Amino acid sequence: MIAFVSITAVMVAAALAWVLLPLLRGTTTRGVEREASNVAILRDQLAELRADLSNGTIPREQYEQARSELETRVLEESKSSTGGAIRAPSIAGAWTAAIVAGALPIAALLLYVSLGNFDAFSPLAARQPAVASGAEHEITPQQIEEIATKLAARLEKEPGNAEGWVVLARTYYAMSRHADAARAFERAIALDPNNAELLADYADALGAAQGGTLVGKPMDLVQRALKVDPTQWKALALAGTVAFDRKDYAQAVAYWERMKATVPSGSSIAKSIDSSIAEARELGGLKPGTPAPSIALAKASQTAPAVKATTTAKPDGPTTAPSAAATVTGTVKLAPELAAKAAPTDAVFIFARPAQGSKMPLAILRKQVKDLPASFTLDDTMAMAPSMALSNFADVVVGARISKSGQAMPQSGDLEGLSTPVKVGATGVAVTIANTLP
Repeated sequence: MIAFVSITAVMVAAALAWVLLPLLRGTTTRGVEREASNVAILRDQLAELRADLSNGTIPREQYEQARSELETRVLEESKSSTGGAIRAPSIAGAWTAAIVAGALPIAALLLYVSLGNFDAFSPLAARQPAVASGAEHEITPQQIEEIATKLAARLEKEPGNAEGWVVLARTYYAMSRHADAARAFERAIALDPNNAELLADYADALGAAQGGTLVGKPMDLVQRALKVDPTQWKALALAGTVAFDRKDYAQAVAYWERMKATVPSGSSIAKSIDSSIAEARELGGLKPGTPAPSIALAKASQTAPAVKATTTAKPDGPTTAPSAAATVTGTVKLAPELAAKAAPTDAVFIFARPAQGSKMPLAILRKQVKDLPASFTLDDTMAMAPSMALSNFADVVVGARISKSGQAMPQSGDLEGLSTPVKVGATGVAVTIANTLP
């Protein structure tokens, strides 16, 4: 407060000086005195000239000339005498200065009393704006609860709003209301049954509502998600976790290795997946670098434990005995005329499917357009179902599809290329993406 008053006083004094100094400037003191002296000299000399003229001492012509010279000299001296003089105020300027000097401070005080903020001098004032600002942006649990309640009421009137159910489900999940989240995800899935991401989220919420176990319906949802999109990262993570908890480390490795193929190489999540894979390999006695067993075989072992690993279910097409040669390798490239239709980060799915019968992928690999042209290897570790492994078929078609949506399911506008039927075990298979799906 004292600092404020001191600064205010200095500012008022500066303002007064700025206004009053011009008012206090008038005629000069020395100039007035000099002019009075000049007038007196002129008057005396003129008197002497008149006396000489009256006495006849000088003629009139000489008188007029002398008078003219005298007036000129006095005028010039009067002009030069005002240059460095100190001004003295006039009566009007002095009165004006006095009025302003008294009125300005009083007016400033009255203005502050009317409009000023005395609370600004409080020690707490400096902290109030920051507190207020933080309060404006902070959302409390009560506010989130109110938002969720209003949204739930709205969705009861708009049950067909799939996006709204998704938002409500994820809001409930963030609030740890897992049972409510599962019910909301169920409503969303009913409206969008082939959304792999929602299926995985539903499985996660339902598992949390069941006390953290994914056994039963949650795992069924995970398998549905992987059937829609074999590269859905959360579904792969959950499936791998279930296998790991069951101590089926080989299957856990198979799921997590497929999951790793969907994330950027060298990223933090890739390193985390590597750590989980290393742990599973160590616990399962799997040597580093050894290919993980087929997911299909692992699934068969959990659904029918008494069946030997060499026994396979009959597929919907020609079969062959499982062998180490159950791979297909080759390259994929994008036709130059379609390059403008694809972005560098668009997903590329490379897959093998039966040459006859079902078109369900037997193995699938994910890359990006920027990776093309790319080499690939498809094998049984990338199988989608127990009976749908490369080793169960003699002939396959290899395809590659660029997906704008990032989903493995074909959609209109996707770019695709297919090979002619090739034998399982074939190498050097060339696939060119040159067609647009209608």
